[in-house]
Amino acid sequence: METATTKKYTDSGKQDTRSGFGAGLTELGRKNPNVVALCADLVGSLKMQDFIDENPDRFFQVGIAEANMMGMAAGMTIGGKIPFAGTFANFATGRVYDQIRQSIAYSGKNVKICASHSGVTLGEDGATHQILEDIGLMKMLPGMTVINTCDFNQTKAATLAIAELDGPVYLRFGRPKVANFTPEDQKFEIGKAVKLYEGRDVTIIATGHLVWEALQAAEKLAEEGISAEVINIHTIKPLDEEAILKSVKKTGCVVSAEEHNFLGGLGESIARTLVENHPAPQEFVATQDTFGESGTPEQLFEKYGLNAEAIVEKAKKVLRRK
Repeated sequence: METATTKKYTDSGKQDTRSGFGAGLTELGRKNPNVVALCADLVGSLKMQDFIDENPDRFFQVGIAEANMMGMAAGMTIGGKIPFAGTFANFATGRVYDQIRQSIAYSGKNVKICASHSGVTLGEDGATHQILEDIGLMKMLPGMTVINTCDFNQTKAATLAIAELDGPVYLRFGRPKVANFTPEDQKFEIGKAVKLYEGRDVTIIATGHLVWEALQAAEKLAEEGISAEVINIHTIKPLDEEAILKSVKKTGCVVSAEEHNFLGGLGESIARTLVENHPAPQEFVATQDTFGESGTPEQLFEKYGLNAEAIVEKAKKVLRRK
């Protein structure tokens, strides 16, 4: 696990994580001739246009045929290509789970499933396009690496890193412009948590868009004399269990925070780790077995309790359970 810094994190300028993916893919196109890209009629949403402009012979527009896209991507790996298959998270998982299981995961194909517009922050498109079950679906597949990044810089770094990993990957990112606060020159280590703040009273473990909210929560808690340790889990599988256990053994309690159903997400993986190794009180910041709905990202975060205020509330609750 990377060690925490003492600095206060600042937003260098809001950017969408999907643009981080687009920037990483463009760089990969220049560096690795084996990288190819596929898309299911969402080039603009996935920010793939720069890659296409520079590598028109390495891009395949499949159209609204996601199952076919997964089959094509699996086949391309046989010839040594590294396919990055992009669409909305809902269509990249729920719609094509059979094809991913049978054609990609079962045979360990080197396909990178790149899923934008995840969680409720897809916003106004509503429940049919949002997905809050995808982490659970993908982490249950044997051999599947599952990554959920927190900002533009980390998403770009992760996109570059997964090209070096031999095997199937699910890379999850989002639509809205969010705080960009991690280092531009960071080294992305798959499976290694990043400790953002050192603390002694409560551990807050967050992923994706909730990492920034966790940092804001830690600052609010500090004003009340509560010292929160904040850990960014960008790789949900394989999970950095050592980092989790080291922190919780120190603080004695934990809050997990994710833009996902509490059933099947990061929080459940943390709970399993604790119950097997070091039982401790845990509270979950996540959606509660529900579909989403139409609204702005801010409205939906407020309604479903996915913001800094909710993390503060759960931190105080779990402290009372120590």
